[in-house]
Amino acid sequence: MRYNICMYLKTWHLFTLGAIALFAVQIGTLYLFGQPGICTCDFVKLWEGDINSAGMSQHLSDWYSFSHIIHGFLFYLALWLLFPRTKVWQRLLIAMGLEIGWEIAENTPMVIEAYREQALARGYVGDSIINSVMDTFMMVIGFVLAWRAPVWLIVVLALAMEIGVAYFIHDNLALNILGFFHQFDFITQWQEAVMR
Repeated sequence: MRYNICMYLKTWHLFTLGAIALFAVQIGTLYLFGQPGICTCDFVKLWEGDINSAGMSQHLSDWYSFSHIIHGFLFYLALWLLFPRTKVWQRLLIAMGLEIGWEIAENTPMVIEAYREQALARGYVGDSIINSVMDTFMMVIGFVLAWRAPVWLIVVLALAMEIGVAYFIHDNLALNILGFFHQFDFITQWQEAVMR
């Protein structure tokens, strides 16, 4: 019993150190990139729901937070298939590394410009640091849900989030990825319908 407790504490200690190190890399890199710590409006909102707002991708959560939860679903599946014998906390650290790697890439000038080619992201200037960190937390939520919840529920949640976000803002993870590589006129026109 005592051995099990010691092993649990050691595992938790290693995971915590790893997570702190990853977040430090994320925060430090985005700071060096010149991204603001919080929204330049000088306040922090729990939720930014206005797709036309300059506060999109600047506050704690927004419509794109759902995409990061789905990232967690996908990372859990991929890492479970690739590393089935690896402990779940180790896979979570790998998933965090992947998510943070993307968050850093997403805030480079090249990727920001690529996003601006999409109708809904023409005013995109990158994420605030707090928004980027929260995106990573959303991925962690998705990963943990995929670990603990039945597969059918994860599939239902993913579909509900993709369909719901597409309905409300004419965008979602699938369209975001597609638009990053090629712009379809009919999608652009559909997305412009929600813009002022």
